[in-house]
Amino acid sequence: MKRTLLQAVAIVWLMLLSVTVQAQGEAFAPVRNAIRSGSSKELAQRFGSTVELSFDGDKQSYSATQAEFVMKDFFGKNAPASFDFVHYGGSNEGTPYAVGKYVSKGGAYRMFVKMKSAQGNLVIDIIEFTKE
Repeated sequence: MKRTLLQAVAIVWLMLLSVTVQAQGEAFAPVRNAIRSGSSKELAQRFGSTVELSFDGDKQSYSATQAEFVMKDFFGKNAPASFDFVHYGGSNEGTPYAVGKYVSKGGAYRMFVKMKSAQGNLVIDIIEFTKE
């Protein structure tokens, strides 16, 4: 009896976990599509009022407009050959994040994107690129 109950709880927990991961993946889908296409304009539509951008540890906060131009410059110098998120997660407070691999002709980058809630919407708070 205990074993059956334990198995049932485990199955329900795994189902809830898969729904959470799927929901996080869906929240990041427009971000993934913008990065894949190298579109700073589409990506900027997901920015919060300020965005922290980091390239190999050099972090700086920008307004959404400034961040769009910084990303346009990055995509211009490092046009995407491929990109995909490889891991989704969330903090204890529910802040979603994703880790991906960005490949350009100039090299590969590990990419970290963290979102935050602003006025009921999820917006990009941090983007980090680390050259591999």
